[in-house]
Amino acid sequence: MDLAFLHPLYEHPGPWASVYVGTSSHTESTPHERSLVAQAVSRELAAQGADEPTCAAVHRAVDELRHASEPHGRAFFARSGEVVLDPPLAYAPPGTSAHWSPLPRATPLLELAGEDPVCVVAYVDRRGADFELRGSRGSQDAGAVAGRQWPVHRTSSADWSERHFQLRVENTWEHNAAEIADALAVCQEETKADLLVLVGEERERRTVRERLPQRLRDRVVEARHGAGSRLLDDDVERVRAEHVHRRAAEELERFLAGRSPDAEGRTAAVEGVPALVEAAREHRIDELLVRPDGPDAHREVWIGEDPDQLAVRRTELKTLGEQNSWAARADDALLRSAVATDAPALSVTAATADEVPVGGLGALLRWK
Repeated sequence: MDLAFLHPLYEHPGPWASVYVGTSSHTESTPHERSLVAQAVSRELAAQGADEPTCAAVHRAVDELRHASEPHGRAFFARSGEVVLDPPLAYAPPGTSAHWSPLPRATPLLELAGEDPVCVVAYVDRRGADFELRGSRGSQDAGAVAGRQWPVHRTSSADWSERHFQLRVENTWEHNAAEIADALAVCQEETKADLLVLVGEERERRTVRERLPQRLRDRVVEARHGAGSRLLDDDVERVRAEHVHRRAAEELERFLAGRSPDAEGRTAAVEGVPALVEAAREHRIDELLVRPDGPDAHREVWIGEDPDQLAVRRTELKTLGEQNSWAARADDALLRSAVATDAPALSVTAATADEVPVGGLGALLRWK
């Protein structure tokens, strides 16, 4: 997950209010229920010590969701009476939550807003294709391409006199497949889609796939539906979930390989809070891997005003010359450091079958 959009959260000191609200339920009573949620969130923040202007700002922001039709939910980050960032969520949170802490409680975004693959679904037949953009926020038309319309069907005759016609049919198919592949590549470039889903008869899918640029081959998924059928939401969600699992598994493989020292005795991956804190201070985190339910995620570390001012013990910060320090969750402190050095972060929950990384926090390293 690219964390650049989180930069506004670390341009000002805390403390911060961090609120997650689900909007997946829509009934006649929804406006009233969300007004009650706004009140409850404000009271919870006040109970945790938040200032009145910030509580009021959050109350207003959540209350404005009364008539929202967002499919999943929204996060709110506020300080000093102002909501600084309110990203939409790609997945519904398990429940409403509110936190008042020295750092924004941003780590849940790795699962609720991160790895939200966008698909271009191409409904392919011999005459052309229709494109549809599908993601967590619904679907929309993404254009179409029309190839040559004749001839597109073979005859059943095996007579030699039909061979010329059959060859023209083959040429039409080949031409149309190339047209579809070119248009699909342009569509992907414009939409930045993570996946290309080909729907249609097997031969047409294969012919189009073979004509796509090499850079897009690993993004293609073929759906076993006949020509003219439309993918259901469940089909798309399955494809998206498989992509998230595959991506997490690939990064975990890199991480496991990186734990072994190379010929010079250097490792390309570390895990555990002490090693990660050291890597963060040295700006060497290349990608942060998080298993949110791991015990190290909520382990207490100490932070200063700057992202690279963090330590396992408070006395370490004083040794580093930092006079002001606050206790913070390890995952949120490391996420702040990752944002500051433009390193991505990834939840590996989808692919983690055992305790990897140990404690729930790990990182691939960069070398200076």
